[in-house]
Amino acid sequence: MKYYVPEICGYGLSFTVDGFRLVFAAVTIFAWLMSLALSLQYMKGEERQGRYYFFTVVTLFATLGVFFSADFFTALIFFELMSFTSYTWVAQTEKPAALRAADTYLAVAVIGGLAMLMGLFLLYHMYGTLDFERLGELTRTGEPSPMLYAAGVCILTGFGAKAGVFPLHIWLPKAHPVAPAPASALLSGVLTKTGIFGVIVLCVRIFTGDEGWGHLLLFLGTATMVIGALLAVFSVDLKRTLACSSVSQIGFIVVGLSMCSLLFGEHTLAARGAMLHMVNHSLIKLVLFLSAGVIYLNTHELDLNKIRGFGRKKPFLLVCFLIGALAIGGVPLFGGYVSKTLLHESILEYGSVGWIRAAEILFIVSGGMTVAYMTKLFVTIFVEKNTDDALQRAYDAKTAYVSPLSALSIGLPALILALWGFAPHRAMEAAAALGSGFFALEEAGEAVNYFSGESLLGAGYSIVIGVLVYVLFIRRVLTKKNETGQRVLVNRWASWLDLENAVYRPLLLHFLPTLAAILCRIADSAVDVAVVVLRKTLYRDAPLPRYYAEGNVLTRLFGKLLNGWRNLANHTWRRKRPIERDYVHWLAIKSDQLRQNNLIITGTISFGLFLFGLGFCAMLFYMVAGDIRF
Repeated sequence: MKYYVPEICGYGLSFTVDGFRLVFAAVTIFAWLMSLALSLQYMKGEERQGRYYFFTVVTLFATLGVFFSADFFTALIFFELMSFTSYTWVAQTEKPAALRAADTYLAVAVIGGLAMLMGLFLLYHMYGTLDFERLGELTRTGEPSPMLYAAGVCILTGFGAKAGVFPLHIWLPKAHPVAPAPASALLSGVLTKTGIFGVIVLCVRIFTGDEGWGHLLLFLGTATMVIGALLAVFSVDLKRTLACSSVSQIGFIVVGLSMCSLLFGEHTLAARGAMLHMVNHSLIKLVLFLSAGVIYLNTHELDLNKIRGFGRKKPFLLVCFLIGALAIGGVPLFGGYVSKTLLHESILEYGSVGWIRAAEILFIVSGGMTVAYMTKLFVTIFVEKNTDDALQRAYDAKTAYVSPLSALSIGLPALILALWGFAPHRAMEAAAALGSGFFALEEAGEAVNYFSGESLLGAGYSIVIGVLVYVLFIRRVLTKKNETGQRVLVNRWASWLDLENAVYRPLLLHFLPTLAAILCRIADSAVDVAVVVLRKTLYRDAPLPRYYAEGNVLTRLFGKLLNGWRNLANHTWRRKRPIERDYVHWLAIKSDQLRQNNLIITGTISFGLFLFGLGFCAMLFYMVAGDIRF
């Protein structure tokens, strides 16, 4: 079912509806409602509330526009609109850190959008259409050309930038700590999925069964998965840890999409795992970021050492946060376990040899690091006591720390996560089946026994690795004793490993502009040198055949007469104060000025109206004088 709106931006907008789109429309609307419910408490007393709510609503419609788009052009229009409206979330406080993070977010969005636009130009040039379904039909006939790969990489850059795929993930760890927590929940939980939406189209419509494309996505997904988890392990900031966690979970999804390309035709496990992990991640980040918002509202801090012990006597917050942590950690009986099991099974289905074997091991290790950093957050906030006893007593005394509406915004998605993980076949697989058409699945696939020994063993490996990373690395290496002998977390991530400050900003703000200036200078000098050489050789300068006097005949005639009068005066009564003016030159200048003024005047509307008035008056005079009758 398609809907076409003609003559919008010259191409028209095209929309369609299917099960996948309806699922993510429902997730999007639900996430927005929960985020707005917490925003009423979170934004109370804050400045620029009107701007925040206005752009939140506009971003909702832009996001839905991306999900319901039926072609790349429509997706691009709403994708760019969504990027610019969500920019205000990051810059909401207008503090220096927020504005710098917003600059990074916007720069990545604009660069990604321009790359995507170039890819769409190439795609339209090759096939004459940007419709998803039509492209799927056209690209299945024949081998992909180098131009198609170029278009695919450009489009992948645009969608991957929004999804947070390595190496364009740099905006997430910077944007989330400075944005309001309800906005962070949407940025992480929903907006990144619009990028994944585009990657899915590339995988199951254009590069179906393409081994090279599948391996490219597998590399990017694995790198994103590992780097995000590693950053989260080292982070000592609550929202930054959750942001880096989002990078890692996006990597899990991209790994599943790589399997969709490599196993196309038999990609049921990969497709369902990717779709379910998208839904799970949206709900999980809704719970975790909104919980982080409640913590920030009460402490005005995000440093883990300063919020340590806040949740010790807050059972509601503890249970909700724990559900989110268990789900994202892939613990059995929770939603994240089911989707990660499907993704893992899809890797094994392709064949666990060589590079694929390495990707599978990194998949399990990244899952273990997820368990480790979520354990770090949970233990720090809900188990350990704060190093400041007075601050801990103040935290314990906070009983009215969350409003009823805010509690609903956290508790409802946590309840959904807890319930549907217990019924993977009836609930989760039913939801995944709605995406069959979008993922081009032709068969239902074999049923998966999620609680078989092999499936539980894969999750068990990740849990054991997570416990070891937490006990042996986080507790021993990433902590130190303070003045009172208590252990506190320390940030041991080297500053030179910051990809934005070490690579992107020097490259884009210093190296490339300097290189461009040098090349332009060389090009400019080369033209000058070429002109000089030609004038000295082939086009040798020649003397002018005659000298053209300035002015006209009249100015020269009157000028000579005045110069004669000047000479007579200088030899008689003006000898003491001789006249220096050359009247030939002076009259020539005055003549040129008069000519220029006449050209200006005759070119004006006023002069045209003046001539029209004169003509009209002459006509009236002629009619009256001639006694013309009508």
